[in-house]
Amino acid sequence: MNLAVTRLDLESFDTLPLHTRRCVFWEVDPASTRDTEKSIFGDFGSFESEFDKEAWISGVMLEWGTCAQVAVDGQTGHVVGNAFYAPPRRVPRSTLFPTSPVSADAVLLTSIRTEPGFEEAAPILLDSVVTDLVRRGVRAIEAFGVVRVPGETETGTAGPAPAAHPDDVADLGALETMTSEMRQWADEAIVEISRTMHDSPQQGLCLQCIIDADFLKDSGFDVVASHPRFPRFRLELDEGLGWKHEVEHALEKLVVMAALDLAGREREAAVPVGRR
Repeated sequence: MNLAVTRLDLESFDTLPLHTRRCVFWEVDPASTRDTEKSIFGDFGSFESEFDKEAWISGVMLEWGTCAQVAVDGQTGHVVGNAFYAPPRRVPRSTLFPTSPVSADAVLLTSIRTEPGFEEAAPILLDSVVTDLVRRGVRAIEAFGVVRVPGETETGTAGPAPAAHPDDVADLGALETMTSEMRQWADEAIVEISRTMHDSPQQGLCLQCIIDADFLKDSGFDVVASHPRFPRFRLELDEGLGWKHEVEHALEKLVVMAALDLAGREREAAVPVGRR
């Protein structure tokens, strides 16, 4: 697969896939679009705005710098994957999860999405995010994962998928398999999760923009706030994937040292024997 990963700039905003350009699930505060009580499970229909998404990207870039990496198919030139990240204070939705808040020293990785057939781009995108943040001196990355219930269909390595059909969830007994873990959570949280899974699985949550928990675990993230549905993960950038930056730096030094040593040997070989 011939992929090129580069940082997103405003000039290339229009090349993003349609859902990525429109969805502002992370970027818009639900309280600003409805009058009901704040909740992670808002009316998702209110969270589609290409104008607001572009404005958010522009604002974050001006204040903080690069906030997205994009994967481009070398054959077609189309964007086939993207990863968004930003300081938690610039992500209103990050305060509304059961496992909020994000640690003050971390950057929040909000989403990694890939187009069908390009799932291999997900770990490459994550590696590009890590490389960018290591170079910028960021201490850690955190992300909210989603634990998928049986019946939810995965669409890629990063885990974006539509929610299960209500009948499928009911047939599976839904929360019965989670009962032991959920006892530790407040009754309100359980009711909220149950209502979302049973009554309105197509509303409130954009599962295409929440990273699959298994992908985060497989990528070296550790759970720092457990939850049966929305655990929060953390990757220390001096550990996990951060080792790649150190290894690359060490290899570069070795290459330079080997080149100097070889040049020295060649100079010695070129000196006539009688002059030594």
